[in-house]
This record gives sequence, C-alpha cells and structure tokens, in this order.
Amino acid sequence: MVKVVVQMYPMVRAESPAERKELRPIGRNRERYQEAMDGMPDLIRAMDDLGVWGVSSIEHHFHSEGYEVGPSIGINTGYWAGLSKRLNIGSLGYVMSVDDPIRVAEETAVLDHMTKGRCFVGFARGYQSRWTNVLGQKIGSVATLSDKSASDELNRKIFEEQVDIVMKAWTEDAFDYKSDLWEYPYPHDTGLEDWFMGDVTRQMGAHGEMDEDGKLRKISVVPAPYTRPHPKVFIASNASIETVEYAGARGFIPTYFSSIDRCADYGPRYTEVANQNGYNIAHGQNQSIVRWPHVGESHDDGAQKMLDWSGDIFQNFYGPLFPDWTAKAEGADDKKLIELMRQTGLFQHGTVSEVRDSYVAQWKQLPAEYITLIYHYAQCPKDDMIDQLRIFMQEIKPALDEIADFPDAEAAE
Repeated sequence: MVKVVVQMYPMVRAESPAERKELRPIGRNRERYQEAMDGMPDLIRAMDDLGVWGVSSIEHHFHSEGYEVGPSIGINTGYWAGLSKRLNIGSLGYVMSVDDPIRVAEETAVLDHMTKGRCFVGFARGYQSRWTNVLGQKIGSVATLSDKSASDELNRKIFEEQVDIVMKAWTEDAFDYKSDLWEYPYPHDTGLEDWFMGDVTRQMGAHGEMDEDGKLRKISVVPAPYTRPHPKVFIASNASIETVEYAGARGFIPTYFSSIDRCADYGPRYTEVANQNGYNIAHGQNQSIVRWPHVGESHDDGAQKMLDWSGDIFQNFYGPLFPDWTAKAEGADDKKLIELMRQTGLFQHGTVSEVRDSYVAQWKQLPAEYITLIYHYAQCPKDDMIDQLRIFMQEIKPALDEIADFPDAEAAE
C-alpha cells in the first residue's frame, strides 16, 4: 500500500503576483496568515478521515514574499497532533546544517510522546542562502546546492554530524561527545565542576553521568522517544547519489524532489545499500517521491488549477532556483508556463484518468512506498484541497497500491 504524506508550509494566498507586490511584505500580513491558520483544523481532520498516512511541515524562514512560511515546525506539528487521531505527524524537515541537534532531539521526542508514536522526523541540508546563512553563521554552515564545492562538502559534513547527534540523543541514556562544533558536556575534557545537584545526579541520574570526583562527564537528553528505537526518519533529497547512499546505510527514507527518471535511476542503489546494511527491503520500499497533482473536470480545467495554485510559486520561487527555467519562463504566456511546469516531471494536471495514468507509469519505474503531495495551501483554497485529496485517495491511490504492494509490516528502522 502506498502511504500518502501531505506537505504544508503554509503559502500565504495572493490573487496574483501583482497583489503580492501591493501587499508587500505579504509574508507578514496578519490577516492572510490567519486565514491560512483558520483552515488548518478542517484540513487535518479531513486527512484523518480520508486515511492519509501523514502530514508534514517544513522549516523555512524570512519568506517575506509569502511563498513558504514555515518558521516554527515544532509548533505546527504539535498543533496538528492535537487535531488528529490516526494521522502521522512530522516534518520534511528540520534543516540540520543549522539547527541545534539537542533541541531537535528533545522537541521531536516530546512530539512522539504526544502522538504515542504517530511521529516521523525529516532532515534536510538547507539550500536557501537568505536564511540558512543567517542561522548557520555560528557553526560556519552556508546554504548550498549539491555541486561538490567546498561549501557543499562542509554543509554535508555538518549535516551528517548533527543528525548523528540527534540519533545518539534519542538512543543513548547518556553520552559524551567532542568535535570542532560541539562539546557535551561543556567543558568536555575536564568535565563540568560544581554541578549543584552532583550528589543527587550521581545517585539518581544516568549511569556515568557523574564521575567519582564530582564532575559531570556525560549528558542525558530527556525524554527518550516513545517509539523504539526512534521515530521514522525521512531525508529530503534531489536524488543525489551521496544522499541516497547516506540514507540507505542508515535505513532512512529518502524523499525525492526529482523527476521519475532520476528517482528510478537511484532507487535501486538505495535498496542495494540498505540491504548491505541489514535492512531487508524490496525495490521501492522505504522511499518517497514528491509530486504536485492538479486534478480537474477536464484537461484544461486541471491546467487552470495548476496555474492558479502553483503558477506563481513556480515562476517566481522554484524558477529562480534553476536558471534555465527562469530564462524560459520570462515573459511566458499561460500556455508556455503550463508546458514548462509539465516538463519538470514534478507537476501533473488533467482529468482523474490522466493524472492517474501519469502516476501509474511513474510507479512502474519506481514503486515507491510513499508519495508526498504538495498542493500549495492556502494558495489552493481549503475546500479545493480537501476535494483534491479525496480524489487522490479514492480514485488515484488504489491504482498505485496495486503496484507498490508491500507487506503490512513497517520497513526496518
């Protein structure tokens, strides 16, 4: 069975790019942001009722243009947890090249308890320089694309180290650690002296936390997650081979923001590496593909929905990330813009049967266990998004279930 994850920011609604200019900075527009918040309860409950597997938030900051307003994903996910009964709640994800790993471990462990195991955690490397460079300045991390530059290699090194610390905090009762970035405890080499609860900690704290000389030698991150050994971990990826192999070696779930050709190319490598490391998974299992579907009553109606809900963000946000898209989209009319979006392989539009056939063809290339859907709420109105989800769950997903028919047992952690 294919597990559906819905990714939400939210995106602050505007009638047109011209209105974004008129209301600048719309990302700080109280009324429009509150409008998006007002629709959240109905959306989360609808996902719960429709059998959606999970909903995720994403960390992004400083989006004055209103495109990806996601500065506090822990609060988002905690709020959604209280509105749902069956839905898995999580993130895609925390940007671990800049975030404090101890705080992430604590926050997600608490969410895992709030949901009694309905929690998953996503990690990302960070590619938006406007905010990643600001938040990462104290640890020397800057935003990067996967270009194998010195900055890219440093970003990856910091990311992997920080994820390793989260894993230690989740799974070890107490630990010490020292690197160029962190010392736990601080100071590490001499130990922390004069901890005012030293005698109590030695008797009641974690084993090895205090030494016999009254020095703190380890830290104990509390609470441990509800899930043993830890919640599911997703890794945001554009399907670079390094990220795929990294995820496979750890049993993490790669989430591909990529065309199906690239996903299908690297998917088998993920399975190979995962099984070399003791994870008994089948082709496509424990992997996720990200898509932007727009289903209409006709082909043209689906195209219009894609323009209305995704055209602005494609042209003015996604496009500038990729210079060839920007050049082609400059001055493009609606027909050309629709074609450019289609050519990415990420956006689909048309009737139910057209969108379903597109996904079936893709899943025959890589039968991914998860699909992550993005509707650009609240640019896509709440009621339309609920209707789109209903259509996907009832009329498209069953065809994918026949292809990605994995055992009911969860994939190895």
